[in-house]
Amino acid sequence: MTAQTAAKAVPEAAAQAIVDVVALGESMVTFRPARPGRLADVPSFDRGIGGAESNVLCALAAAGHTTRWVSRVGADGFGDHLVETIARHGVDTSAVGRDPHRPTGVYFRTADDRDTDAHEVVYYRAGSAASAMARGSVDEDALTAARVLHLSGITPALSADCLELVRHLCGRHRDRGPRTPVLSFDVNHRPGLWKDATTGPEILLRLARGADLVFVGEEEAATAWGVTGGPDALRAALPEPATLVVKQGSRGATVFRHGEDPVFQPALHVDVVAPVGAGDAFAAGFLSATLRGLPAARRLRHGHLMAAAALTDPGDLATPPARAHADRLAALDDAAWETLRLGPGWTANAHEHGGAEEEVRTP
Repeated sequence: MTAQTAAKAVPEAAAQAIVDVVALGESMVTFRPARPGRLADVPSFDRGIGGAESNVLCALAAAGHTTRWVSRVGADGFGDHLVETIARHGVDTSAVGRDPHRPTGVYFRTADDRDTDAHEVVYYRAGSAASAMARGSVDEDALTAARVLHLSGITPALSADCLELVRHLCGRHRDRGPRTPVLSFDVNHRPGLWKDATTGPEILLRLARGADLVFVGEEEAATAWGVTGGPDALRAALPEPATLVVKQGSRGATVFRHGEDPVFQPALHVDVVAPVGAGDAFAAGFLSATLRGLPAARRLRHGHLMAAAALTDPGDLATPPARAHADRLAALDDAAWETLRLGPGWTANAHEHGGAEEEVRTP
């Protein structure tokens, strides 16, 4: 077997069971400083994991859904750590391939808020095992054996092969076979990943237009496509998806669904510890409520609750609220919802105490 053939070998697997959500994407080992400061000054780091798609899957698994991660990692210790950690979160990792010739991606970030000038992020992902994903190197049966296939705009930015793979999967989706899952797409525009600042946004727009469910932020839409004017302007730019979720930062989010009036739900008051992973958590909460058939407003509220769990935790993967706790909060009347404030630890022991002590009302 040649090196190229070995690198592209598809992991052997039995017939794949249908899961709630399957996602394709790169995960990396993350290193966060043990204390605040410049990367140049910090002597030690805490190891974790990070990846938009696997973050969504881990949160969904914690919420009681069946999930599967499809990707590739290096045949190295970091790859072992990723697969083992994501599996411990309850995600099926049987369709993750190992590449003996390419490394697992890693990145380092400071402990400071990403919105400040002091924040640093350094990626070591060029030439990673996941960036070499291509048609024939992943198990497509594993990707289609699901109620929902979740993709993001990060994967097609990793390489030409990854772009071709995502386009192929979207093309298969358009064929609408009997087992075609709902196609969920988080735009996740990362300008630094695209070699061509013009081509990248155009590709993302075409991919979003072909999806059933799209997540996009107002700010990223303005940056990528120059679309301003709020949720209505974004819906005009993306009329095709059956469901369009427009994230409006700290104000809240609006969902558009074909044949229905748009629905807005304000975001929660949250004592932010770190903003990392909030967008992925929001997508997980919305998808969870969608899988359960909840109405549009509840879907948005579950998204906000999952995001609040991520915002009040320093890592990329936060413990989400127990389903009963989330359901109780999502069912609050409008006045109670808008005065709810959540702080660090609010999800802890909620199943035992009916709500964390950190859950308070704002004045």
